Amino acid sequence: MIKKVKGTQDLLDMRSYDALYKGAYQHFSTAHFTHIQTPILEHEGLFKRSVGEETDIVGKEMYTFSTNDREVFCLRPEATASTMRAYLEAAITTKPWQVFSEGPMFRHERPQKGRWRQFSQFNVEAINISSVAQDVRFISLLDDLFTRKLRLHDYVLSINYLGTKEDRAAHRLALKSFLDAHMAEICSTCQTRATANMLRIFDCKNEGCQALYTKAPYLTDHLSPTSQTAWQELQDLLGILSISWIHNPLLVRGLDYYNNIVFEFSSPLLGAQSTFCSGGRYDLAPAFDQKEAIPSIGAAIGMERLVLLLEAAGNPHTIPTKTPVFGILPFDESLNPLALLAHQTLHRAGLSTDIIIGGVKKGMKKANNDGIRWLILIGEQEKNEGVVRLKDMESGSEISVSQEDLTSYAQSLIS
Repeated sequence: MIKKVKGTQDLLDMRSYDALYKGAYQHFSTAHFTHIQTPILEHEGLFKRSVGEETDIVGKEMYTFSTNDREVFCLRPEATASTMRAYLEAAITTKPWQVFSEGPMFRHERPQKGRWRQFSQFNVEAINISSVAQDVRFISLLDDLFTRKLRLHDYVLSINYLGTKEDRAAHRLALKSFLDAHMAEICSTCQTRATANMLRIFDCKNEGCQALYTKAPYLTDHLSPTSQTAWQELQDLLGILSISWIHNPLLVRGLDYYNNIVFEFSSPLLGAQSTFCSGGRYDLAPAFDQKEAIPSIGAAIGMERLVLLLEAAGNPHTIPTKTPVFGILPFDESLNPLALLAHQTLHRAGLSTDIIIGGVKKGMKKANNDGIRWLILIGEQEKNEGVVRLKDMESGSEISVSQEDLTSYAQSLIS
C-alpha cells in the first residue's frame, strides 16, 4: 500500500478549518482587505532574491525542480514574495493594496508536531503604506481576531524593532565585538551566521546560545533619533488601544526582508512549535529592481497550529458542532422517490439534511450513530396520507406533518 508522503497529513474533517477560514475572511473583509490567490508554483529566483539566499528556507528547505527547457521552479515556501510579485506584475495602483490569501506552503524540514512539510497559511498584507499608526492597526486586527473572534487568551504577543539599515549597521559593529569575544561559546551554526548574516544568530534554538544572547547588544539600543521616535510612538499607540505585548529583543524573524517592527503571536499550549502567527514590516523593492521604495507590512497565520491551539485551549468556539440535521428514512425502495423529493426541498431551503437508504432497522442505527437530530420517517401509510412522521431523536416523541408543510415546520424547529 502506498502511504502519504512524510511530513504531510490527511485532514479527514475540515470543519474546524472551514470555520476558521470563514471567520478570518469576514474579519479582514470588513476591514477593507481583498481576498486574492497566487500560484503554488513559482520561479525559484523569486525566493532567492526576496527571502535571502542565506536563509534556511532558500538554503535547505525549498522543493525545487527543473523542466525540460531548464527552467527552475519551486513549490512556494511562503506567500509574501508571491503577493509582492503579483502586485508588481499586475501594476496595481491602489494605495495601500490590502489583501489576504490562504493555501498550502511547502518546506523540507524535519516533521514534528506543529511542523509539516506541507502546511496551510492564512496571509495578510498591506502593501505600499508607511505609517506607525497603520502598523498598530494591523497588529490590532490580528489581536482582535484571536482574542475577540476566536476567544483565545493563552498567548503572548512579542514585538521587536529592527530599525533601518543604518540602525542595523551601527548595531552590527557592537554585536560583532560581542561575538568575537564569545565565538568559542556559540554553536557552529551561529559561527557561520556571524559572518554570513549576523542578525540571524538570534534565531538559534540552542539553549546555550540563547542564554548568551540575553547579554548581547540590543537593536533597540542602537536606533537613530528618528527610529527611536517611531519605536516610542508604536509603544504609545499600543497602550492607547490596550493591546498587551512584551518586548523581545532577540526577535528578528528568519527572513532577510524585514525592517522596523517584527512580531510573533505564540502560546505555551503548543509546546516547542509555539508560534502560530508572525510578521512585520518590509520593503521588497530592491529584490524586484524597483527604484522607489514599497513600504509594506504583512503576517502569516499557521492554520494547523491555530487549530491545535484552539483544541488545546478547549475553546468551544472551534470545536466542530454539528448543525441540527434532518435525516430522511424511507421504509423501502419504493418510497425512495418521495424521500429524494423531501431531501431536495429541505436542502434547497438551506437546512442540513441527509438521506438514509437501506432499511428501517439499519437506518435507525445509522441515524443514532450519525447524530441525526430529527428523523423524517416515510412509510406506505405516510405516503397514502400525504404526511411524514417526524421523530425527535432526543426525546423520542413523534409528530405527523403534511408533506406540504414539512419545510416550514422544519425551519421552525431550528429558529
